[in-house]
Amino acid sequence: MFSSQKENSKLVLAIYKDVRTIFRLNDIAMLTGETNSQSLSKKLNYHVRTGKLQNPRKGVYAKPAYNMEELACTIYTPSYISLEYVLQKAGIVFQFDSRISVVSYLSRSIEVEDRTYVFRKIKGEILVNTTGIIRQNNQVNIATAERAFLDLLYLNADYYFDNLNPLNKDLVYKILPLYQSKTLFIRVNKILPK
Repeated sequence: MFSSQKENSKLVLAIYKDVRTIFRLNDIAMLTGETNSQSLSKKLNYHVRTGKLQNPRKGVYAKPAYNMEELACTIYTPSYISLEYVLQKAGIVFQFDSRISVVSYLSRSIEVEDRTYVFRKIKGEILVNTTGIIRQNNQVNIATAERAFLDLLYLNADYYFDNLNPLNKDLVYKILPLYQSKTLFIRVNKILPK
């Protein structure tokens, strides 16, 4: 086997051994110890062409059958999955929506392989506060139902919630001060009185 083929095999092996399914170029450079970004980019593009890796978005590489939630948290960072996506999974919102909703530092809607990722902008001090956010080992940051409820109410005052029973009221009121909003406090108190 040629040395370049061995290097390519090592590269793919290092990626496949990692628990993550989504990688940026610098993630792979740190994982493999490769210092020449141009060379690494060429190797990765070769593996994309041969079907060993995918390139769902510019600068993002993925294992086949990658985790869509992981991609959502990698497209723009810092970010975390929240809003309708989390509330739908928790049974608080019944209306089905196939989009993955993410809170970030900007607002965008992006299509990647027939899946829509909706990014909603929130204030920086709220975004970086990890209260009510579960950080998983595969780089997925996802809000608890209580945090998603507050995020959505903060961003959309008139939102209708189908079922508030799954919410932990004490946790909602514990997370509420991080928004520093009297208006939000009034809304929450009206919808979910103490």
